[in-house]
Order: sequence, then structure tokens, then C-alpha cells
Amino acid sequence: MSHITIYRGHPLTPDQAREAAQAIAAQLADRYEINHHWQDDSLYFERLGVNGQIDLEPGAIRISVRLGFLLAPLKYRLEQEIHRELDTQFGPAPEPT
Repeated sequence: MSHITIYRGHPLTPDQAREAAQAIAAQLADRYEINHHWQDDSLYFERLGVNGQIDLEPGAIRISVRLGFLLAPLKYRLEQEIHRELDTQFGPAPEPT
């Protein structure tokens, strides 16, 4: 099993971050038929061959994705797509200090 883990800060309020994460989940659901649900500040998602979660923290987001054997070759492409969607919904990644 292959893993994608992304952690990055953002300038959004907790409510704005939740709305942005929900927008990402809705797009995933429409595009890839992924099921999702919230539990506290974590959004869990799954479908055959992939599962994971989006954890909202004050000023940061953590994404953890587990890819099954058949999707493992697409890891790099999927990771890049996640970063693009984060840029759209949460704004560009902050510059390292």
C-alpha cells in the first residue's frame, strides 16, 4: 500500500477551512464516486482502492491518503492534483520561513 501525506498551513478561519475541505470532498465525490463523512474536525473518505482523511487544525490542514496496489503507480499524479486543489481552496502554500 502506498501513502500520500501532506501537511500545510493556511490563513483561513476554522469555518472557512471546513467549507474548503467540504468543497474538495464534494468534487472528489462527483469525479471519483468517493464516499465521505465528517467526524469532529476530520473528514474521512473512501472507495475501492483508496481511503484517507483530511484533518483540520487551527491554521493548518493534514491530508493522509492510502492507495491500494492498483492505484500506487498514480501516486505522484494524485499528489500533484491534491496540491493544486489545496491551492485553489486554501490559497497558495505559505513560503517556508
